[in-house]
Amino acid sequence: MSVTDDTARTPGTRKLAELSGPDVAARFTADTIVVQPTGAVEHHGPHLPLLTDFLLADHIGGAAVDRAAAEGLDVWQLPTLAFTKSDEHSWAPGTVWLDAATMFDTVVQVGRAVALTGAGTLVFANGHGGNVALLQVALREIRKRYELKTFLMPTLARLPGPDGEDADELGLGIHGGAAETSMILHLRPDLVDMSRAERWVPEHVAGFEKIAFNGGPVSFGWLSDDFGTPGVVGDASRASASYGAALWEHSLAEAVASLHEIARFDPRPPA
Repeated sequence: MSVTDDTARTPGTRKLAELSGPDVAARFTADTIVVQPTGAVEHHGPHLPLLTDFLLADHIGGAAVDRAAAEGLDVWQLPTLAFTKSDEHSWAPGTVWLDAATMFDTVVQVGRAVALTGAGTLVFANGHGGNVALLQVALREIRKRYELKTFLMPTLARLPGPDGEDADELGLGIHGGAAETSMILHLRPDLVDMSRAERWVPEHVAGFEKIAFNGGPVSFGWLSDDFGTPGVVGDASRASASYGAALWEHSLAEAVASLHEIARFDPRPPA
């Protein structure tokens, strides 16, 4: 069903919770994609708000749904989950988190509810790195229990740094650094205090070849106060609103392209 097929019957909202129950029952089919943004309320250093990851998931996830719907996909957005698996920041006041079992049960039950709408696909649009491993396990659990097609995609895409390269972050810009700070400068500059933004890169762990946050064959358990920084891993001082705007456009384009692939993906061979 394309977005143009039903504009005469229902207002242009793509937010599932703004529909009535009978409208959901009448509209949703096996071709319907439901997007569940997952954010966080957690410590992001002295310069960023606690809801940084919530903003990333909510704004990029919602804009991607709107643009993909305008391009013909039958796609809908659930309300963004604010409280997720953020226990790596549990030492910091203001962080609100769920333990792994509670978070897992929550997203699996979201899957159950989505399956009951008649939709065929559930996509988690994730704005918090601490959710990734758990959501990957949940994808298979929801698939097994409820036969939904399930996917996980990021909301913040990777893009060369604000000065064209990433040397200053040494591949460690994973939390509260240049990318996230720039994105919030673009989305909500009123919530960013650049006078408190500094370079917080744990150079003592940058030289390992096998052990890494991203792309290394050896991963490790960590808490955000492990590195001698104020709970930040990255160089926030390099952030700018202009880089945030470029990162916004790139992330949105990547998310929309992902939704188009998801819409036509089927692991089963053709009949």
